[in-house]
Amino acid sequence: MQFIDQVEITVAAGKGGDGIVAFRREKYVPAGGPAGGNGGKGGDVVLVAVEDLQTLIDFKYAHQFNAEDGTRGGPNNCTGANGADRLIEVPCGTMVFDRDTDELLGDLVYPQQVLCIAKGGKGGLGNKYFLSNRNRAPDYALPGLEGEVKNLRLELKLLAEVGIIGLPNAGKSTLISTISAARPKIANYPFTTLVPNLGVVRKPSGDGTVFADIPGLIEGAHAGVGLGHDFLRHIERTKLLLHVVDITAEQPLENYQTIQAELRAYDQDLSDRPQILALNKIDAIDKNTQAEILTQFQQITQAPIFLISAAAREGLTPLLQTIWQTLDDLDS
Repeated sequence: MQFIDQVEITVAAGKGGDGIVAFRREKYVPAGGPAGGNGGKGGDVVLVAVEDLQTLIDFKYAHQFNAEDGTRGGPNNCTGANGADRLIEVPCGTMVFDRDTDELLGDLVYPQQVLCIAKGGKGGLGNKYFLSNRNRAPDYALPGLEGEVKNLRLELKLLAEVGIIGLPNAGKSTLISTISAARPKIANYPFTTLVPNLGVVRKPSGDGTVFADIPGLIEGAHAGVGLGHDFLRHIERTKLLLHVVDITAEQPLENYQTIQAELRAYDQDLSDRPQILALNKIDAIDKNTQAEILTQFQQITQAPIFLISAAAREGLTPLLQTIWQTLDDLDS
């Protein structure tokens, strides 16, 4: 399935139905008077957040969404039917912006959360409404009002408690495939991961935690270099960052510092977010080299550091235990 996290759409609420001019003319009603009904209200456009969507791909080809118009009033004081609302389902985590003003109109985070984004027009008044002692036979009515029209930009920020970050080929996809049921594409070349991958990792208690494997960042990502800049927004909602570093790389410390610099450049809050560091691929180097590199990292960061091998499933238990404990501390 194609991953799309930004779309532009136009929504139009329904027009209110027109009021009508009508008079009662029954045989045995000598002074029937005005009897024109009001028009029905136009339908609203409503966004609804649902759990079973993970992308905005449904909006790739459908850009215009209209609610139903209200119907005109009827004789004998009959009010026209209201137009049906247009319900639009979006993934949880969708932010809604007014495209013309760039104003944030809503942030749909919770399942079944709703946002009325465009209100339908009011129905017009029939001539019955204008009956008075001074005007016993009004011969005019009002038209229905137009519904609101909005040009919107939808942006999806995935909802995950743990964001997995790192350079391309650090082993992020292998890690998420090992600890969860996610099955991302994995190969030995950069930018294998082209879209964020979500995986649910079960705690010992049975509760699930959502991990997001973010496509690899590179130097200059915050300024639009490479692929990762398109997905930096997806770690903004995470509570905890899991930074995976390839310990077999030529300059693992410099690689770590590159990602940290990109986080600071994109958003200082991301750089300040709690992090756990996982030095990956320890199965490919000897113990002495592991110890030397670990010592170097301990000198530059206060973050918890773990030596792991995602492919060989080494060191994952203590890593996950620390993740659970950190999340519990953040929630308390």
